[in-house]
Amino acid sequence: MTERADPDIVLMTEIASLYYMQGETQEAIAVRLGMSRIKVGRMLKRAQTEGIVDVRVRHHPSVAAEIEQALIRRFGIRRALIALDCADADQQRHEVSSLVADHLSRTLEDGTMVAVGMGRNVGTVADNVFTQRTRQCSFICAIGGSLRAGEYMNPDHICRRLAAKFGGESETLYAPAMVASAELRDAMLDNPTVRQTLDRARRADIAMIGVGDLSEDSNMVRMGWFSPSEIAEARLSGTVGDMMGYDFIDLNGHASSTPMQGRVIGLTIPDLARIPEVIAIASESTKAAGILGALRTGVIDVLATSATNAHTLLHLDEASRQS
Repeated sequence: MTERADPDIVLMTEIASLYYMQGETQEAIAVRLGMSRIKVGRMLKRAQTEGIVDVRVRHHPSVAAEIEQALIRRFGIRRALIALDCADADQQRHEVSSLVADHLSRTLEDGTMVAVGMGRNVGTVADNVFTQRTRQCSFICAIGGSLRAGEYMNPDHICRRLAAKFGGESETLYAPAMVASAELRDAMLDNPTVRQTLDRARRADIAMIGVGDLSEDSNMVRMGWFSPSEIAEARLSGTVGDMMGYDFIDLNGHASSTPMQGRVIGLTIPDLARIPEVIAIASESTKAAGILGALRTGVIDVLATSATNAHTLLHLDEASRQS
């Protein structure tokens, strides 16, 4: 027997189509469908909650063009995707990741391989993919997984969501993201299954990574990878952030000397340097120093961040060169 559509879903879709696609007012829709204007408004809000409607505000290209060109000239990157500033951290992450999702929608073709990192910013990209054209792409985990990270931030689940949105396939890295020592990490990297997936990730056309900051409230501390005291000690030694594979870096983009280094199963900065396009995503205002260090490694090709972060980067870069 054919499953019948939920009447509310059908009604919400009709109201949303009239309002957003045909330009009808809420008053006109209410009269047309024989209901109150208040109910029409509620249905439109529910349509957004249910995912029937995707409302996104896009700023005009001229708004970001000047700051984008300044970042390209200063850091030698190919693109800067600059989002409008938002007071709410989750909304800011949504706006930045939406730009990355649109960039991928324009860039991905059949056969493209994408190495996918871990974290909230990378995970939010999958939520913001809205495309009608499928591609036979491969989304490959570029770092292991962590139970404490939860499904949303784990690269395996991000890869699966991206594959579901764009089409193609996902590939899991069957290894923990974090191990107790560099020696154990080396042993894990010798495992044939782990080595095979990481070798595929190293041959990716695109890598999509997050940039971390060194704060006691960072994901690394919340997941129990490092203690607040270890983070504080790393900061004192000049560490400003981390990149894919949790390669810790200083403000000049050099590998920092910290006991936290070298314990993660994933791609490293030298691996990223061989990938044609590396997209770094960082929406949080606390990450300006980490983003600057990441840019100075020379491996970032596309930066996605907020307008405030973009301005801060230019000022911080200028100030640090003069000091």
